[in-house]
Order: sequence, then C-alpha cells, then structure tokens
Amino acid sequence: MRRMLLLCLFLLAAPASPAAAQVDLYSGESVVADQGAGERERALPLALEQVLMKLSGLSQFADRPLVEPSLGRAPSIVLSYSYRNVAVPGADGGEATELRLVARFAQAEVDELARALQLPLWQPERPALVTWLIIDDGGERRVMPIDFTDLMESLTDIAAGRGLQVEWPQPGPEGEYAVDPALLWGGYTEDLASPDGKGVMIVAARREGPQWAVRTNLGYRGQQWAWRVEEVDLHRALTAVMQQAVDQVAAANTIAADDLGSWQQDVTVGGLRDAADYWRLLAYLQALSVVDGVSVVSARPAAVTFRLALRALPRYLEEALAADGVVEWVESENRYRLLGTEPHDG
Repeated sequence: MRRMLLLCLFLLAAPASPAAAQVDLYSGESVVADQGAGERERALPLALEQVLMKLSGLSQFADRPLVEPSLGRAPSIVLSYSYRNVAVPGADGGEATELRLVARFAQAEVDELARALQLPLWQPERPALVTWLIIDDGGERRVMPIDFTDLMESLTDIAAGRGLQVEWPQPGPEGEYAVDPALLWGGYTEDLASPDGKGVMIVAARREGPQWAVRTNLGYRGQQWAWRVEEVDLHRALTAVMQQAVDQVAAANTIAADDLGSWQQDVTVGGLRDAADYWRLLAYLQALSVVDGVSVVSARPAAVTFRLALRALPRYLEEALAADGVVEWVESENRYRLLGTEPHDG
C-alpha cells in the first residue's frame, strides 16, 4: 500500500514529457535545375505545398484557391534546406537522376496555415504499408522480382512524398519468401496481417496482350479495398496504384476541417501497476494526433485521471482509443483499463 501511495504522489508531480514524433510531416521536396538562389526561391513554395498535402491527405488543391497564394509564406517559415540526388525512371526506359531541394518548415507555423486554410487533417498515426508485388509476364509468375527493384524504390518515393511509409518484404537466406504465392495471387491481405498493425497491399500484375492488368488488394487499419488498373506501360500502372492506395488510406483516416477545434476531455485509466505503466500510457496519449496536451487531474492506487486538450471532436479520441488496442473500456467501472496488465482494484 505504501508503494502505491508513493506512486500516486509521483504521478501527480511527474511532468508530462513530450512524445516523440512518429512521422516527419514537415519536410517537403521539389525538383530543381541547380542549387542557385533563383531555383531555391521557386522551389520552396512547391516544397511547402507537398507538406500541406502530407498533412491533409489531399493530392491536389485545385478546388482550394486560397492555398496557392498562401504558399508564398514558404521562405519566411523554412527552418532548413538541403539538396539530394534521386534516381528516377528516364524517358527512354533507362534511369535518370534529378536534383531535389529538401526543405523543413516550422511546425507551429505550418499547423496555423493549415487551420487558416481549413484543410482536413490526416491523422499522423500512420502504420507502414507492407507491399507485395507479383509479376506474371506470361512466361512465369514471380514474387518481388529483383529486376523491379528500381521501380519499387520509385513507388516508395511516391508514397513518402504523400506522407505514407511503404515497406517491401525481404527474402530469406535462399531468396525465398515464407508465404504461399497462391495466397498472394489471390489477394488475401487478411491472412497476411501482422500483429504490429501495419497495413498490407498485394499488387498482382499480369501481361494480357499489349496491356498490363494490375489487380490491387489493400488492407489498412481494419478496412479493405480492391481495384483494377489496365495500362500499356507497367510503370504508369503501378504509379497510379500507389497514388490510389495513398488516397484510400488518407481518406479513411482524415478528420474534416469542420470537426477540428479545441475541446477538453477527462479520461480515467485503471490497471496501472507501477511507474513504467504510467509512462507507457502517458507516451501513448501524447502521441495521439487528436491530443494537443496531457495533464494529470488525479491519481489513486492503480488508476490515473488525465485531462486531454483535444484538437478534434472527442469522438475521434474515442475511436482512436477503441482501435489501437492499448486501453479498453470497462463498462462496469466506467473507465478504461490499460491492456497488457493484470486488473487492479482502486
């Protein structure tokens, strides 16, 4: 009992340390011809536009006329910039290199700009998307063919530019994949779901005469999608697939501008055994995209009441708590319980 009383006093006095960022959403890129000041001045607004796309989940702002003039603020809110060379597919089917400006912008100013423009918010809790590629060229069916590595890197770059991390499965020592190819060709994403919550996408491309028929199955955070693309050029087909995949994921995890604002919500969580449980819970709450701040209202043996400052309607917090598997609602106690611990009284 003395140990638990000391823990309660510790929790009330302990500061709420900031959570680590999950995804760097505040860096954008733009192609430049050189590293001169003129090209940099032209490219900075384009890099800021990419940041706003990452934050909002939107792929373009054609129907939002206020966005383009606002991009002129880019030079005044940029924190740093650098350059990098990126290998891209060339017009002749070979490989080309393009120079890109990489600019990082001030988070507070970008967030303020996004709110002023009334952009939706694509929630930053974005599990990576594990992507399988199966190619049937009419001769044989291959899983993750090595000669498509450059193309896969290009698709990774496309998704990253939209704010979504893509991972490609790696083969074993003998170059084999521990999965039934028929399972992949069938598009059974549910059977490939991993316990860490990452999404799964299976892209199966078959040569049908002069065209490629590409079937995509996507599973992400409990939702499933499937669609087909037909194209003569496989690179264009797979680029369209990746763009549509990001569109689907973003739309399903976006908060509308009308639902953004300032709210407060008290949340009581029981089942805490020690300070380690407290810090784990605190870090989780701070990392939620709908949470702007966390303070402790009260603490008693095995339970803590937090006051959360929210940037979206409380229902988005409730949806996140229900979906993430970190806490569960206990109706009989009228509070949440931290999972992965034994129930406590208190």
